[in-house]
Amino acid sequence: MVIKQVNLETVCGVTSRLPENRLPEVAFAGKSNVGKSSLINTLMNRKALARTSAQPGKTQTINYYNINNSLYFVDLPGYGYARANENVKAQWGKMVENYLHNSTQLVQVFLLVDIRHVPSENDRIMYDWVVEGGYQPVIIATKLDKIKRSQIQSQIKQIRSGLGMGANGIVIPFSAQTKQGREEIYGLLDRISEENA
Repeated sequence: MVIKQVNLETVCGVTSRLPENRLPEVAFAGKSNVGKSSLINTLMNRKALARTSAQPGKTQTINYYNINNSLYFVDLPGYGYARANENVKAQWGKMVENYLHNSTQLVQVFLLVDIRHVPSENDRIMYDWVVEGGYQPVIIATKLDKIKRSQIQSQIKQIRSGLGMGANGIVIPFSAQTKQGREEIYGLLDRISEENA
């Protein structure tokens, strides 16, 4: 996939209605400090279009990026940020659940988890929500550059069992620093574009 054109087209808050898009949507979900903005920026070849922050929980809206006028990257609010109050957490949950249940153009969900850790309870809840919505999430195991090569397979196994994934589920180790995993994700995006053209 060659990304030539990117446009942040729609930003939805808690009370906003979802846009009636005609292009397929690919959603990115993950906890607040998992590196979601870094992944999206790496895929879009932009330094800071998706806002990264040292303060987790910065994305509190659903952001729609029009990619090449052929599909949307949908950046969902990060979950599980400990410092957010319960009211804010509940709103994030409602927004994400509303999107997963009501978007008519959603074709794929990428769920980001930190390759260094066992999936959290929030990761498992999110995974189950996506599966219950009728989608098979692709797992992006971020922060690959923070572990040794020899640890990769055991960490992936830990993620699979922690999420209760089937044998056919896809896990892509990814590093925003080295760009490892990007081509594999591009390959999936190409396939999604072709299947939904």
